[in-house]
Amino acid sequence: MAIPLPFPALRRGAALVAWAVTLVLLAAPLAAARTPDASRPCGTHEAVRRSVHRLVTEDRIPGAAVLVNGRSSAPGCARWSVTDGVADLRTGRRTNTTDRLRIGSITKSFTATVVLQLAAEHRLSLDAPVERYLPGLIQGHGYDGRRITVRQLLQHTSGLPDYLEAPEWANPEALRRRHFEPRELIAGALRLPRPEQTWHYATTNYVVAGLIVQAVTGHSPESEITRRVILPLGLRDTYWPGDDPRIQGPHSQSYFTDAEGHRADGTDWNMTFGDVGGALVSTPEDLARFATALFGGRLLPMAQLAEMRRTVAADPDRLWPGARYGLGVITTPLSCGGAWWGHAGTVPGGHRALVAVGPGERSVAVALNEIPATLQAELDFLDVVDKAFCDEGSPSGRTTA
Repeated sequence: MAIPLPFPALRRGAALVAWAVTLVLLAAPLAAARTPDASRPCGTHEAVRRSVHRLVTEDRIPGAAVLVNGRSSAPGCARWSVTDGVADLRTGRRTNTTDRLRIGSITKSFTATVVLQLAAEHRLSLDAPVERYLPGLIQGHGYDGRRITVRQLLQHTSGLPDYLEAPEWANPEALRRRHFEPRELIAGALRLPRPEQTWHYATTNYVVAGLIVQAVTGHSPESEITRRVILPLGLRDTYWPGDDPRIQGPHSQSYFTDAEGHRADGTDWNMTFGDVGGALVSTPEDLARFATALFGGRLLPMAQLAEMRRTVAADPDRLWPGARYGLGVITTPLSCGGAWWGHAGTVPGGHRALVAVGPGERSVAVALNEIPATLQAELDFLDVVDKAFCDEGSPSGRTTA
């Protein structure tokens, strides 16, 4: 679903060996799709191109796209992109940075933003129990809404399990046409054993947070997120798909490995199971605009933005080594110094996305049309992000080539 390492086998592999693996990779051959113009003073971004090309050639991702925005001393060089592979295996259409895709758990950052806006308006308290807003929702099987706060939901320290860990989700393809209601998803989670770790990534937390938004405002969380975030920022390619399994407008296809081990098209998928924890459709451009506005203080007062950035250590089995989690955002250190802030997401049909803002207000948005299938492929994906931030001309002045 919407978590960065989406399925248990990959998570377990990450836990066993990820600490021993560096994100600095050997150079792969240059992508042939685009030849850099040597006459331009912007640099070739060769390290990023090699890293992206590795995803396509060695990790067998059909298509990968990276969009970078940031300050630059050279005119016309603040915005650049690297693409490789194809957006559609059937037609051979090349990957680009304007196609829509399913962004998975990046949706959580949108939801957390609205919850924090409501906290700033004194319409809810981050340290109030869930029971205050949703009486009786979290009860039974050892779970108690009187002992879980709104902050813990956003931070994944609530102790609630992820409904996506239920046995029926071992084969998500069988559920791709089903409609799910938020309370149905929560009820399924409450039948599962309590997680062992204090920090446990669970989309359940955000489904509950969405119901709190509805209880406080009288409107659906989707409409509040649209009114408060999507429309004010002019995110024209970001929308809630509802029960429509198709992606509207220009979009990349997405691919996954089916139960028989074959690559299948997973573009059409009913995303109601993701709710406000993972259902949004967007583009790299819109995601970069959102992240820049969020961390630039345009969506939240400084006090609430500071709350969002108060982090706890994340379980590397469910994210990656070095990651810390705030209120709907992830931070990760960079090899060139500093850290990025943002979120990543996946959907079972195959889209994989990440958006982040780093030193010097540089933003990076990455889109893949298949989920990395191995630990090495996931590390290669993270390496693309690191190199995009640490590319020549970054605030640190270092290059990762």
